[in-house]
Amino acid sequence: MRPVSICLLAVLLSACTGPVNDPYPAGESGKTILYSAFSERPKHLDPARSYASNEIVFLGQIYEPPLQYHYLKRPYELIPLTASAVPKPVYFDAAGRSLPAAAPVAQIAESVYEIHVRPGIRYQPHEALSAGRELIAEDYVYQIKRLAHPGLHSPIYGLMADYIVGLRDLGGTLAKVAKHEKGWLDLRRYPFAGAEAVDRYTYRIRIKGKYPQFVYWLAMAFFAPVPWEVDAWYSRPGMAESNRTLDVWPVGTGPYMMTVHEPNRQIRLVRNPNFRGETYPDEGEPGDRAAGLLADAGQTMPFIDQAVYSKESESIPYWNKFLQGWYDASGISSDNFDQAVRLGAAGESELTPEMVEKGIALKTSVAATSFYTGFNMLDPVVGGLDDRHRKLRQALAIALDIEEYIAIFANGRGIPAQGPLPPGLFGYRDGQPGINPVVYDWVGGKPRRKAIAEAKRLLAEAGWPGGRDAATGKPLVLNFDTAARGPDDKARLDWLRKQFKKIDIELVVRGTDYNRFQDKMREGTEQIFEWGWNADYPDPENFLFLLYGPNRKVGAGGENVANYVNPEFDRLFVQMKDMDNGPERQAVIDRMVAILRQDSPWLFGFHPKDYALHHAWLKNLKPNLMANNELKYRRVDPADRESARAAWNRPHWFGPALALLTLALALVPAWRAYRRNQEAPAR
Repeated sequence: MRPVSICLLAVLLSACTGPVNDPYPAGESGKTILYSAFSERPKHLDPARSYASNEIVFLGQIYEPPLQYHYLKRPYELIPLTASAVPKPVYFDAAGRSLPAAAPVAQIAESVYEIHVRPGIRYQPHEALSAGRELIAEDYVYQIKRLAHPGLHSPIYGLMADYIVGLRDLGGTLAKVAKHEKGWLDLRRYPFAGAEAVDRYTYRIRIKGKYPQFVYWLAMAFFAPVPWEVDAWYSRPGMAESNRTLDVWPVGTGPYMMTVHEPNRQIRLVRNPNFRGETYPDEGEPGDRAAGLLADAGQTMPFIDQAVYSKESESIPYWNKFLQGWYDASGISSDNFDQAVRLGAAGESELTPEMVEKGIALKTSVAATSFYTGFNMLDPVVGGLDDRHRKLRQALAIALDIEEYIAIFANGRGIPAQGPLPPGLFGYRDGQPGINPVVYDWVGGKPRRKAIAEAKRLLAEAGWPGGRDAATGKPLVLNFDTAARGPDDKARLDWLRKQFKKIDIELVVRGTDYNRFQDKMREGTEQIFEWGWNADYPDPENFLFLLYGPNRKVGAGGENVANYVNPEFDRLFVQMKDMDNGPERQAVIDRMVAILRQDSPWLFGFHPKDYALHHAWLKNLKPNLMANNELKYRRVDPADRESARAAWNRPHWFGPALALLTLALALVPAWRAYRRNQEAPAR
């Protein structure tokens, strides 16, 4: 019985050492570590190449562009990060003469931004850098040159080459050099008028004409510093083969540095020992103080020592671990929505009692995102700006019940779009002035979708009474091109067919793989499609340019995937994009949006609502749709977390103990027989 007793005792004693399902090392208990997860490995961590939301989660904590967004203030406000101030452009005419700030756009040949870097900022420890290597202006210049590197294929090179003086020429020079030189391209050897270091802590960027939105790019990782030493280090022979590249191991001046990068298991960020420290903001919006968001005002950041991100390919395991306290925050998938959220008496979202009992908090925000259904304006059936084609698209805009879509497929997490601009951006109109009068009436203080009878009337006026060609009697058949073909998409596509059927139009879904779908979009062979756009920066230009004619997909390779061209809209866009925010710019935007509503190149879809949950021990959470460096503001209370984990993961020992006891009792007869056999006298 001794071995059985020892096993039973060991199991019972283990109950005193904490939850047996703890997935983390015992040495991490009680430490200020944030626990989160990722589902897809970050493909690019090189700031010249990265342009994905799952990558900026890490880049934003490691790299520091010159500017950042104020964490608490709304509307979003740019503030200095490594720069001493937010730079204001100085304008020059074609002869190089300085112009006043209010100079007409037509006179401005160049805008010059002079950026002063604060002294004393140091990089994280790294083999390529001398100890305590200081951030200097030349590091920012070097990174801007990297945008033109032919081997990096930066996703913003084409756009920036249109604005930064000489960047396209630099790209051409580097492409020629790369054909003959192997290994590292020392970009310091190539002069570049578009970005130059003035002194150790000052550099200038020259922009063609007037481009006021450029200042927003200075808050993105594309314009973070990269020292030439790091670039050279990772370009050595054999480094790429062993996954030792800037795409895998970023090097920055930010509050955190990456120490573990195992894309199939874990990514770990730890506090940069060379980080200078920042102070938590001491002002924000009304209500921030009452919400506890200013409790740390003036305190030195970051507050968290480490952030551990574990690989979770499926949403259910992530959700269950969040409920057990192993993850500090979580989104809400459709599978878990009803378990977490319910509608209150006034129709607002509120947490279920189970969540409230655990002390879980809910944060919601409308994303700076637009999802829409687009028409290929080059298509002879659905395209065109004549009255016939315009009324066909307007009829479909009424028939496509986006409110129903949000309720069924998004768990109510979204608001119907009345135009291309999401809330929170300058130019967005709320209430009655903001409704799309083509699709909605204002009734009882809220928008109400027009009746299907109105859609059928417009369809008849377009030459398709009852969904048939008035001249030939042939039924109207439209094609929906998509890369969505899996079983999870079937319900959504069936719903879409029913929306068209409401006005007697047959919709044929043409599913294909993603590469072929992209080819269709580039070639302009699609007819109707789904698309979306996330804001790069909080300016209406970042959405209205999606419908600017010269930015069309076919023939220009731009982001105007509808290939919409309206000369009046294009003229207004050129006027609007260079204007400062104010009543005059608002008036121009109103006219542009009115044109889009009439032309209906998009069926305006919805702006999604982000729902985020977090445990009570995670502090200073406020949704910020523009900032990417939120980790430094977070704080955790390890004691509260340990207490909750112990309570929520208390082992149920009765079953295992009973099983062990049963096993022990079952072994007693065998043990006694064995002992009798051993003690019996030899014959």
